Amino acid sequence: MEEQLLVELGNAVEYGDANLVQKIRWVENKIASMDSNYHSNQRLAVAFLRALTIRAFRKSTDYDTTSEMTRTMISQLVDAHRLSLVQLASFVEVTPWHWFGYSTANATIVDAVAGFSVVHIVDLTTTHCMQIPTLIDALANRPEGPPLIIRLTVPILTTSKCPPPRVFVSYDEIGLRLVNFAMTHNIYLDFIPIVSDPSDAFDSLIQHVRFHKMQISEASEALVVNCQMLLHMIPDESASTVAGAIQSSSFISLRTVFLNSLRSLNPLVVTLVDEDVDFVSGDFTRRLRSSFNYLWIPFDAVKMSLPEGSEMKQWYENDVCWKVENVIANEGMQRVERQESKARWVERMTRVGFRRMPFGENAATKAQNLLDVHAFTGWGWKNEQGQDLVLTWKGHNVVFATTWIPDLQYNYDLSSLI
Repeated sequence: MEEQLLVELGNAVEYGDANLVQKIRWVENKIASMDSNYHSNQRLAVAFLRALTIRAFRKSTDYDTTSEMTRTMISQLVDAHRLSLVQLASFVEVTPWHWFGYSTANATIVDAVAGFSVVHIVDLTTTHCMQIPTLIDALANRPEGPPLIIRLTVPILTTSKCPPPRVFVSYDEIGLRLVNFAMTHNIYLDFIPIVSDPSDAFDSLIQHVRFHKMQISEASEALVVNCQMLLHMIPDESASTVAGAIQSSSFISLRTVFLNSLRSLNPLVVTLVDEDVDFVSGDFTRRLRSSFNYLWIPFDAVKMSLPEGSEMKQWYENDVCWKVENVIANEGMQRVERQESKARWVERMTRVGFRRMPFGENAATKAQNLLDVHAFTGWGWKNEQGQDLVLTWKGHNVVFATTWIPDLQYNYDLSSLI
């Protein structure tokens, strides 16, 4: 019932119903006034209603003069809570949402860099290097011994572009902690933070890595790129404008630009993990349905993992509400939550000259061990087409994990990107 109601209100927003805001607020208050234990779909519906209210006011003719005051009054803006590193560790352990990708990617990376004494990791993630300590530990326990050097290159996003979870510690502190942790494992860690932005296809980070590769012997260093739920923030073809250019049939999205640049670096392996859902539809009603039918999952899952009223549960749900607002209320370059399905990412990666590799037995074992801890709550996993691993919740696809290597049979012209 909530979905159909949201679609009707969403259509009213698009057609400019003058009485819309009052209707939405009435429905929101009706739902929110129910018993405090009302189910997760109802709480999610409230988040969508608030996002629709913001969208309605942005589309109104007097938005320019009243928007900030109105937005503050009517939407109770969701501002992602800033966590300490200890809180962040607890946050990502609430569900396997992030750890599924961590464990499968780590197993893949360890297998790929066997025998290399220098490993360069480009870590494109949203969780502030939370995956790296377990990767360091795994590399330190290789049969041949730990690598001598790990170079870790990470993007630093501006606050306005940084999705939840957010932290209040600096990347200098994060880097220092990782350096000290690596030292306890007899590894020298070179931490390299690069101010970079998905809205320019992480150009500064790509250029840094390319320049570094020119200074070294390629055979001496294993370059791996770990992409965890961040690439969907790079604008795709559905962004109405990119760098001031209006979308056209000949328009090449920054997502394609990035993947081409990534291929030009000739990495040893690329791990790509993201949410298996489509949020890029230009049709607003379709996008609303898709997001509602997917974002109930984190609400439902966290309900099974945390007690009602807990602070961590509130933070988790607020971060989902941030995503709802971004997907529903924003357009153009302000909408950074632009997830695509696994099938679409497979198409993109193949087109630019990568070849998909099946996960090894080690990665599958890690996934099973992780899900054994959460199995009683409804989490599961599956191997699709004998190649990709997919995290599921009550049978619904949630997060996919894929592994890629350069396709040496692909006729790829690197000179155009150097």
